[in-house]
Amino acid sequence: MKRGKRYIEAAKLVDRTAQYDIEEAISLVKKAAVAKFDETIEAHIRLGVDGRHADQQVRGAVVLPHGTGKTVRVLVFAKGEKAAEAEAAGADFVGAEDLIPKIQNEGWLDFDVVVATPDMMGVVGRLGRVLGPKGLMPNPKAGTVTMDVAKAIQDIKAGKIEYRLDKTNIIHVVFGKASFTDDQLKDNFETLVSAIIKAKPAAAKGQYLKSVTITSTMGPGVKINTAKLS
Repeated sequence: MKRGKRYIEAAKLVDRTAQYDIEEAISLVKKAAVAKFDETIEAHIRLGVDGRHADQQVRGAVVLPHGTGKTVRVLVFAKGEKAAEAEAAGADFVGAEDLIPKIQNEGWLDFDVVVATPDMMGVVGRLGRVLGPKGLMPNPKAGTVTMDVAKAIQDIKAGKIEYRLDKTNIIHVVFGKASFTDDQLKDNFETLVSAIIKAKPAAAKGQYLKSVTITSTMGPGVKINTAKLS
């Protein structure tokens, strides 16, 4: 893969063989974020679990103290009183069966998170093939299947993020922007890691946090010393 000049210069700042303390890692990631836009900062966390087994799945949600720096568009599936509640709480889109053809046939996906009341899950289930692969299916564990739609919307807008294992047992998650202060990024990162450690399945044996790397959108990855995280 051909890398640009900026990436090559930024990569020189990072020792690929080293594992850094979180403070130093954040400082390096910010220095390496030299793109002309406000780069997103992400964590890639490899866990010592086997997600193929139901009792070793890791999934949940956490509210980051300083948000993600992104404007999150929320779609709510609800009817009647709950639909009105969702609109009042600041949902970007609210609907029911009427949204099915729009998403299924027209490929409309101008939203980042989907919330649904439990009675609407039969309807939402029909969109499983579209929403599932994109990680957009509402889920009780993530707090996105709920009767309290107002709280769900407020939490999401305040910086609530979902984390889940991918097929290679890695969690990929955004925890801020390059324009955040070091302390804001550290707070967000520590909140995220502590939630993932709390979600450790009882069936998981051996080292849980196998490797943790943080990176900006266009920058190199910086490895973190996992011994200091658990």
